Amino acid sequence: MKKSNLDVYLLLPIKNFIEKKTSVGVSLIISSLLALLLANSPLKGFYHDFWQQEIYIGFNDFVINKSLHHWINDGLMSMFFFIVGLELKREILYGELSSLRKASLPVFAAIGGMLVPAFIYMLFNFGTDSASGWGIPMATDIAFALGILYLLGDQVPVSLKIFLTAIAIADDMGAVLVIAFFYTEQISIQSLGIGLFFLLILLLANFSGIRNMLFYGIMGIGGLWLATMLSGIHETIAAVLAAFAIPTTKRINTAIFLRKAKFMSNRIKNLMKRPFLTIQKNQEEISHTVEKFSLLAQDATPPLQRIEHSLQPFVSFVVLPLFAFANAGVSFNSDSFSYFLKPVSLGIILGLILGKFLGIVLFTKLMVKLGIAELPKNVQWKHIYGVGLLGAIGFTMSLFITELAFSSEIYLNQAKIGVFSGSLLAGVIGYFYLKYINRSIEN
Repeated sequence: MKKSNLDVYLLLPIKNFIEKKTSVGVSLIISSLLALLLANSPLKGFYHDFWQQEIYIGFNDFVINKSLHHWINDGLMSMFFFIVGLELKREILYGELSSLRKASLPVFAAIGGMLVPAFIYMLFNFGTDSASGWGIPMATDIAFALGILYLLGDQVPVSLKIFLTAIAIADDMGAVLVIAFFYTEQISIQSLGIGLFFLLILLLANFSGIRNMLFYGIMGIGGLWLATMLSGIHETIAAVLAAFAIPTTKRINTAIFLRKAKFMSNRIKNLMKRPFLTIQKNQEEISHTVEKFSLLAQDATPPLQRIEHSLQPFVSFVVLPLFAFANAGVSFNSDSFSYFLKPVSLGIILGLILGKFLGIVLFTKLMVKLGIAELPKNVQWKHIYGVGLLGAIGFTMSLFITELAFSSEIYLNQAKIGVFSGSLLAGVIGYFYLKYINRSIEN
């Protein structure tokens, strides 16, 4: 098969799937369903035992020994949190969190969407062994929530999508802080000090104008991430901190880029006009000029943006589905359906659906009524109610916090059932509600 045919029949559909806004959610759903099928099949023993395989990394006497499950949840998922950190930094510098007035509404909506679910969960679990799960219903899964909004297409205003994105990013920031302060093991001051030393090196490198990504990779992973893991603080915090040290300035400014790009474009046009006899030499010079143009475009793009764009597909379609596949496998038995009535499951389901809705809507109303902020352009209160419902889709981050909160297999299964049920109900209700109100607004 020719290369052009391969592009059309194989590579192009894959490329189109990756570029769709809803594809991340689809891949997560497929991974979760596959995990549930395996966990409730004759292969369930193999499925659960597989993730407990030990993987050794190190040399001589310095060896880190962790299970495959641990390397996925704490190692690979650090890449997800690194992307979260890059998004946070970008939004704080240039986006919806870049000014107090812009940030106030989504940030306070996110705070409400975290406090109320935690409160509802504690109503069911206060004073019990399961109280540590209060952070589970606080999270919003940005991939699923935005995926549903994009399914609605033009039926919802663009400003609503931006508002939900800002809420989810602020929510991620809150989740990172919760993990750092409340789901951290005993701290090694020595390792923490080493980690802070490497963080200082990264920040100084940024300030000094160093743009070599290999340097940031070695210092970030071999230094900051490793020291943080040994300190007892969760590794994902190191990933977020490393992201904040990535430079956002370009080697060359836009004006210089445009001037050089114009020069190279004219050079390529002139080479194409040369006589046919020199066509081979022309092609070599054209290829060389195009290569120089590619390097020029790279110098005109901030490192933060380059890294985010290069890592996003891998994180979205490898790391997150693998995390879901490794963590979503709940084995059901005769007692499983009674889990829906257990305090853990009830606290999570009601915390997500009722807590997120009340928290986001009430805190948004409070900010608008006090005159501190105003609703985004073309967004009505009916839309805010829909955002309150979609914000209840916890999935990825909720499952992640579940693994940190509980060691008991029973509590883990109850929590996962609560996360699945609450997120599924919130997604379905939110989708049909927004679809319905759009028709009522049009009529």
